[in-house]
Amino acid sequence: MQYFVQQLINGLTLGSIYGLIAIGYTMVYGIIGMINFAHGDIFMVGAFTALIVFLILGALFYSVPVVVALLIMMIVAMLLTSLYNWTIEKVAYRPLRGSFRLAPLITAIGMSIALSNFVQVTQGPRNKPIPPMVSQVYTIDGISISLKQIIIVLVTAALLAVFWYLVNRTALGRAQRACEQDRKMAALLGIDVDRTISITFIMGAALAAVAGTLFLMYYGVVVFSDGFVPGVKAFTAAVLGGIGSLPGAVLGGLLIGFIESMWSAYFSIDYKDVAAFSILAIVLIFLPSGILGRPEVEKV
Repeated sequence: MQYFVQQLINGLTLGSIYGLIAIGYTMVYGIIGMINFAHGDIFMVGAFTALIVFLILGALFYSVPVVVALLIMMIVAMLLTSLYNWTIEKVAYRPLRGSFRLAPLITAIGMSIALSNFVQVTQGPRNKPIPPMVSQVYTIDGISISLKQIIIVLVTAALLAVFWYLVNRTALGRAQRACEQDRKMAALLGIDVDRTISITFIMGAALAAVAGTLFLMYYGVVVFSDGFVPGVKAFTAAVLGGIGSLPGAVLGGLLIGFIESMWSAYFSIDYKDVAAFSILAIVLIFLPSGILGRPEVEKV
């Protein structure tokens, strides 16, 4: 039982990171119906930015409190990734918004490859490790819970609450929901559609940057290819939870994290990805719109 609970905690931690990335996918898709496949690489850029900020802080100051260092790393990573995502949306996606559906998809894949190779060229192809930032571990009845796991879960819960409030209780959220329903009608009613979409991309990038910083803190290493697999799994989480639903994105991330953790603990770790995608396929057979997703109603 202790081993089972330990794997639940590990899955909760991993799933929280997937959930943060998945929110960015589901927000962009919810408004413009597009999958931003460069989002996983934005997450990776956020992790590298946090790494660089950590190294700069270590070189400039003898000692910085961990809380302060983490906040600075997150803020700088959020600013830089937001600038990246805003530029990508404005330069690569906006001109293709009215074209056939495959054009933005192909462009998104191209931007993903471009970002990955840019980081590979500028930062090198090798793993970039950092010293442990948070090392405290608490043991309760033989179950180990590290402080960094607690931080990841609390940050994810807090950000989900904040973004749920923004989407459902603010003027910006009303504009986003109006653009989701009908962009042309929203524009006729005075909503700046381009601005709303750009802000949505910026919000998604900020969440990906936080996830990247937490990923770096948890694993202590990052490499240029780290955007692909977490990005695909986060997209899977968004689809599993219900694309377009913020709580669904986090729920899907938690489910993917639990599946991976449990499969790795009781079966072969080599097939944990197969297990996660198999569960996705089974769920979508019975719930095509995902667990919390709303079925699409076609207007006639």
